[in-house]
Amino acid sequence: MSDKILIVDDEAEIAALLEQALTMEGYEVMTAADGREALERIHDRPDLIILDVMMPHVNGFELCQMIREEVGCPILFVSARQAEADRIQGLSIGGDDYITKPFSIRELKARVAAHLRGSRRAAGQQAERSTLRYGLLHIDLKGRSVAYKQTEIPLTAKEFDIIELLALHPGQVFSKEQIYDKVWGLEAMGDASTVTEHVKKIRAKLTGTDPDTPYITTVWGVGYKWEKSAL
Repeated sequence: MSDKILIVDDEAEIAALLEQALTMEGYEVMTAADGREALERIHDRPDLIILDVMMPHVNGFELCQMIREEVGCPILFVSARQAEADRIQGLSIGGDDYITKPFSIRELKARVAAHLRGSRRAAGQQAERSTLRYGLLHIDLKGRSVAYKQTEIPLTAKEFDIIELLALHPGQVFSKEQIYDKVWGLEAMGDASTVTEHVKKIRAKLTGTDPDTPYITTVWGVGYKWEKSAL
């Protein structure tokens, strides 16, 4: 079955050009001329969305925020707005890529293919990893809960997000800044020092139930990692 791509652009010539180029690659392509029409097309469950920023009624940034909770597919912004602030905004509100006009059709097709591959890979990994087990510690990714010997450990939403990030990448070191950006988002108003406090609370809860296993260790001067020895 072909991947479905939704192109949202009020410039008919660009939409037609992209539709032709991607159809020739074997994709099933849908188009929408504005945000309102795009909201109707979302129900067709596209596998990837190419989204213009400057559109009437609902601009691309607003549309991305409206649909991100409904769709998990990659969203690629295509825009004439080239300022760094625009690129950062697009990525921080849920976009996966930001391509400035004018752009190369070959590069766009390569990015589309790469994001679709990544999306399929992530979907496969998520299906395989709905739960994680580290000894007697059980992390339920779908239920967003952590239990030790079948006794649930009470965690806040952010504490679980940190555990999920680290436990999905055992042995990989994340800086406090990386953790803050991934868990709180690029536009959060705080700073990375809050990560230290959250990790401290997580450790207290984990060691309170299992004092013999150091699940999260500090790499001094760098950040934190989930210990592979906990496997």
